[in-house]
Amino acid sequence: MPGPEARPETVLETETGPDARPFPGAVLDALAAAADRPVFEHGDRTLTGGELLDLVARIAAGLRNEGLRPGDGVALLLGVTPEAFATILAAHAVGTRVVGVRPGLPDAHLRHLLGLDIAAVLTDGSAPRVTATTRRDQRTLTVDALRATPAAPLSPEGRPDDVARLLHTSGSTGTPKACAQTYAAMTAAWAARPAAWPPAIRALAARLDRFLVFGSLSSQVMFEYAVLTLAAGGTAVVADNPPPASGRGDPHIASLAAAITRLRGTASVITVPRLARLVAAQRRDPADLSTLRALMVSGSPLTPDRHREALDVLGPVVFHGYGQTETGMIAMATPDDVPGSVGVPPAAVEVRIRDAHGAPVPAGVDGELFVRTAAQATGYWGEPARSAEVFTGGLVRTRDLGHLDGDGRLHLTGRTRDVVIVNANLHYAGPIERVIAEHEDVAEAYVVAVPDEDTGEAVHAFVVPATGRTPRLPALRALVTARLGAACAPVRLTAIAEPPVAPSGKPDKRLLLSRLAHHPDITET
Repeated sequence: MPGPEARPETVLETETGPDARPFPGAVLDALAAAADRPVFEHGDRTLTGGELLDLVARIAAGLRNEGLRPGDGVALLLGVTPEAFATILAAHAVGTRVVGVRPGLPDAHLRHLLGLDIAAVLTDGSAPRVTATTRRDQRTLTVDALRATPAAPLSPEGRPDDVARLLHTSGSTGTPKACAQTYAAMTAAWAARPAAWPPAIRALAARLDRFLVFGSLSSQVMFEYAVLTLAAGGTAVVADNPPPASGRGDPHIASLAAAITRLRGTASVITVPRLARLVAAQRRDPADLSTLRALMVSGSPLTPDRHREALDVLGPVVFHGYGQTETGMIAMATPDDVPGSVGVPPAAVEVRIRDAHGAPVPAGVDGELFVRTAAQATGYWGEPARSAEVFTGGLVRTRDLGHLDGDGRLHLTGRTRDVVIVNANLHYAGPIERVIAEHEDVAEAYVVAVPDEDTGEAVHAFVVPATGRTPRLPALRALVTARLGAACAPVRLTAIAEPPVAPSGKPDKRLLLSRLAHHPDITET
């Protein structure tokens, strides 16, 4: 796609300052301030802040010319390009309700997303199935056509209480839900406002010279870090994912390592399972990652041993973040923090930890996390009953288990629904997994409930062996029994090379059980 044509300077309409305007006002101001500085790089194309701002203005004008107004729903089926990023900002500038669509969704899921009161579908041609899934009353608009519109003054039109975007959860606890985030919440978010950055984000921002973007800009995490990069004075660099030349190892990890080397990437996001693979690959056949200064790890808890190993092999680059689709970022550990924690929650984030009866627990005692953030969602779109379960009293019930230590650092220990019920007594999987993972023969542990004729359910442990080690069931049973009691001890053990992951990148225990049922040749001890 050709680069933007030379255009007159884009005019921004301001009121009393960047914080007075709705999202994406602060992002547009950051682009204006970077008028002559590279902010987005894709292959041999580099766009300055002024060029990207002009692109946003033209696409926004095109959307208005097509009759789209504040509150209208738009679905975005876009690749990873400067035009895709500009289209997201333009759709928000017009005040529409944005639904991002990840690539690779089955037709049924795509039709579901396009059925969420969507007036128009915006595409750049990267989703060839769009015509087969849109309804007759939905218009399909192309980015090429929209960007041909002459630019008009940009004045964000989002109304504070209108829903700005619908973000879909990973589905780790069931069917994905659409989290409704308002324009007021997006305006209050910290990413585009350096004055609001918590200490950990300020430390991270200093390392975002060249942040690698890939996968989908519809990803909440990818988009937020791209915005943070621009606000920090860095450049978002598109990392296309060609297959690794060697044909060895995990294609994603090989591509990521190659992209860091080729594009001189200083920062990237990665999930916990892929971090383990990257560490293993660097031990086996190191790539040149000398430019890397920040790896933002998220999606699931990182054990202390895995955390230390990553810091040992990769250097002081690991930023372990914790958040949810419903809340945005809750806490982040910097490379200087205690391995295994997710850092100290910022002062602007309220964290309450309660026991099963709703009473607060003291430091060091596990409980369920309830949080409040300025950017949290207001509920699940079209699901009032589900919303009432999670959004309660201004807080978000995370269904995560954890505790604060004496220094205020947050430690995650499991999920409230991730349990094994033995003899009618409920046992959380998280503590069992942590104890098993402490054994010298085990690198990672994943616990699931399996039917048992004597106790109703029993613990089945899937473990990734430590390098050169062979875990044995009797040793693990003895360890867990001594620490947690006999009911928590695994009755079966399966060694796996790595856990299967869901599309979100999180370990998927449902796939573990399915794999066991369909592949009985998996090694058991």
